[in-house]
Amino acid sequence: MSEAMPSVRPRGWSNLWFIAPFLTVYLVLLVGPLVGGMRLSLFKADLFGTEGFVGAANFFRLAHDAEFFRTVANSFLFVLMTVPTLALIGLGLALLLNRPTRAGAVLRAIFFSSTVLSVTIVTLVWRMVLLPDSGLIAAVLGWFGQPPIAFLNDRTLALPAIAATTIWWCVGLPMMLFLAALQQVPGELYEAAALDSAGRWTTLLRITLPSIRRTFVLVLIIEVILQFQLFGQPQLMTLGGPDNSTRPIVLFIYEAGFRRWDLGYAAAASQVLFVLILFAAFGQYFVTRRSEAER
Repeated sequence: MSEAMPSVRPRGWSNLWFIAPFLTVYLVLLVGPLVGGMRLSLFKADLFGTEGFVGAANFFRLAHDAEFFRTVANSFLFVLMTVPTLALIGLGLALLLNRPTRAGAVLRAIFFSSTVLSVTIVTLVWRMVLLPDSGLIAAVLGWFGQPPIAFLNDRTLALPAIAATTIWWCVGLPMMLFLAALQQVPGELYEAAALDSAGRWTTLLRITLPSIRRTFVLVLIIEVILQFQLFGQPQLMTLGGPDNSTRPIVLFIYEAGFRRWDLGYAAAASQVLFVLILFAAFGQYFVTRRSEAER
C-alpha cells in the first residue's frame, strides 16, 4: 500500500494573519489620522465640527502669515542647533564608552538615564539651572564676579538654551545606537590595522566611521524627525517667547487648534510640517547614498 503523501497547502495570503495586528494598529493610529488631517485642512472647522469646505484657503492663509514663517524659521534653526550636535556628541560618547568594563557600563547607564525622563521633569530641572536670580549658572557666574544672564528672557539666547536642554535630554539615544553599531564592527579589522601600525585617527577615519555610516544616517534621520516636533520644552520654559523667538511649528499648531479653535488652519499647518519632515529626512538619505556611491 502506497504511503500517503503529505498535502502541501499553498501559503497564499495566510501569512497576512501574522502581520495583521501591526497593520491594524498602523492604519488606525498613523494612516487614519494622517488622511483625516489632510481632509480637515481643506475645511473651516472648530472643536464643534466642520463649517464648510474651503479648499486651499487655509494654505493660502499660511502663505501670508508672518508668524507662521517665523515658527518655521525657528524650527529649522533649532534642528540645525541640535541634530549635528546630538550626532557628534553621541558618537563621541559611544567611542569613549565602548569598553567591556564596569565603569563603562555605569557611565552608559548615567548618560542614557536622562532619555527616560519626561519633558516636564527635564524642563523643571533646566529652569532651575537657567534662572537668572538663583539658578546654578547664575551662582557659578557670581563666584567669578560676573552678573547673571537671563537666558530665557533674551531673544538671542532663549532658543540656544532650549537646544542645550534638548541635547542633554536626548543624547542617550544616539549614543546607544552608535554603541550597538560599534559592537558589530569585526575585531579583525582593528587587528589588521594594529599590525599595519595605523594610528587612532587613521583607524577611526578608515575603519570605524565607514563601518557605521549607515547608523550615522539613521541617527540623523531619527533626530531630524524628532527635533522638528519640538513642543514641550518651549511650551513649558518660555511659552514661545520672548517675541516669538522660541515658538516652533508644533506650538503654533497647538495654539491655532486648541486656543483659537481654528482646527482647519491648524491641520493645514500640520501638513506643512509633515512635508518639511519628509523632505528633510529623504534629503539626508539621498545625499548620503549619493556620497557613498561616489566612493
